[in-house]
Amino acid sequence: MSRNRDASAREARHRGGPGKGLGATLALLALLLATPPAHADEDLKSEVKSRLTRIEEALDGWDVVGARRELTQLEELVPADIEPLKYFQGRIAFEEGQYTEAVELLQAARVEDKPGSYLRLAKDTQRIFKNHQRTESDHFILFYPKGKEEILVPYALETLEATYRAMVEDLGWTPPGKVRVELVNNARELSKVSTLTYEQIQTTGTIAICKFSKLMLTSPKAVARGYDWQDTLAHEYIHLVVSQMSHNTVPIWLHEGLAKFMESRWRGKAGMAMTPSTLALLGRRVKADTLIPFEKMHPSIAMLPTAEDAATAFAEVYYAIDYVHQTKGTAGLRTLIQELRKGQQDRKAVEAAMGVPFALFEKSWLAHIKKQPFPKELLPRDEVVLKEHDKGQDKEDPKKGKEISFGDFVEVTEVPARKFAHLGELLRERNRMLAASEEYAKAHAIVGDKYESVSNKYALALLHLKRLEEAEQVLRGSLRVHPGSPQTNVHLGRILLFRKDYPKAKAAYQEALSTNPFDPEVHVALTRIHQALGETALEARTRAASAMLLNKQPDQVDSLVQAFLREHGQLSEMDVSGEPAEAPAATPATDGGP
Repeated sequence: MSRNRDASAREARHRGGPGKGLGATLALLALLLATPPAHADEDLKSEVKSRLTRIEEALDGWDVVGARRELTQLEELVPADIEPLKYFQGRIAFEEGQYTEAVELLQAARVEDKPGSYLRLAKDTQRIFKNHQRTESDHFILFYPKGKEEILVPYALETLEATYRAMVEDLGWTPPGKVRVELVNNARELSKVSTLTYEQIQTTGTIAICKFSKLMLTSPKAVARGYDWQDTLAHEYIHLVVSQMSHNTVPIWLHEGLAKFMESRWRGKAGMAMTPSTLALLGRRVKADTLIPFEKMHPSIAMLPTAEDAATAFAEVYYAIDYVHQTKGTAGLRTLIQELRKGQQDRKAVEAAMGVPFALFEKSWLAHIKKQPFPKELLPRDEVVLKEHDKGQDKEDPKKGKEISFGDFVEVTEVPARKFAHLGELLRERNRMLAASEEYAKAHAIVGDKYESVSNKYALALLHLKRLEEAEQVLRGSLRVHPGSPQTNVHLGRILLFRKDYPKAKAAYQEALSTNPFDPEVHVALTRIHQALGETALEARTRAASAMLLNKQPDQVDSLVQAFLREHGQLSEMDVSGEPAEAPAATPATDGGP
């Protein structure tokens, strides 16, 4: 599911961070010129000025290693207790993740402790990550809260390492050293460790940020129905690669286009991120001749008049990069970034990469957009809904968890379909599944695959009636319109697991995990699947995750697996080990949300 993850965060990256910045440079230079050391001469002053300029340029270009190198040289030239020098030391320490040291240095530099300052940012970040856990891979260091976020760690690092390898192959460049990745609990914490306010995060749906030479990601538990957190990690890492590779010279529209187009590379080829709902919106704007010109996207896509305009612009830049890639391959993408690094303007960089005038590129790009398979009707757009703002959720049924819910049909605008679906839910609540399926069928006949809620409730009724082929057809139709839906993939996984089609069941449940990793059913089912496929290490991983989410011991998970399989019809007289089955244990309920 596509998300407008970090629009305003991207613009903030190009504006620089909080604090003194150039003011510190000028202050230090003025101080040295006013009271130069006895041995100072014009050559020394010139060298100090040069070092200061290089530090500023390195920080602006996301080159922390270069900034540290220049700072080390500067420290040999000026008194150690000068406040502006302390500022730069603290600024670089913060970029390196040395938050305690950064706080001390910024305090020594007399930076004001106020919202938006580097000192406040360093203090808040130090406090939030003080007790976080830490795990490293070959190229990344992941910090995460104690608790159930531990189950994300192996998947997160595998996603990042796969993206790392893809960027080596596609762009031929990777950041120096290990990249710091910080996982926060919720949107309020994200606002504390970034330059965005909580209100901005709410407005833009921001859930991840690439800034200060690191990646910051909100836990999926903070979002009502989860989000595509693995694609988001890849997306943010690509922003980091592009920023550092180009010395932060890539404009917003190309930055977003590159990250969105390439975010699927960790799981296969690039260009798999466009959703039918966004494509439907783009198709409507093409038909109405109301696309957003590239020049109106500057300086910020997030500053466009409406959310629909912003979504349209993001789709446009996605297809701009898609067109470059189809025409010139990854070599075209490299040339584009390299030309911008050299100081070329965006239009000249595009001309260099494509070998044609920019006007011809625009004409060809528009023709490329018009060739896309636009859905015939406008589909509901996926949105990030924070848990604290989730509305329309009914109380869970004590017997069936949250799979019974009347609030799910609020999005259905077709009144007859909504009435049929609501009646179907009433009947299903009373366990009258055949009658419920008939009402859902009426609703589905009206709206087709447009709404996940209608498709999934219909499929659940069909599953209860063991009409598996019909249920699978409904679910696969829904996935064509709403790819990546965790609840749809879970329900499809049940069918595939019942048939003992373990490879396909594994793919379905892993797709669900990539959006909603805290659903216990996903890990319980994957434990059985890995066991059946002989994947011992992966079985141990999902067994531990199941135990953590359900507050059980790992050796108790097998009884949960058996209960789950009995409930969904795969077991009768024999359990997974071939021994007579014991009495059913409580099956973990799934609610379709983290």
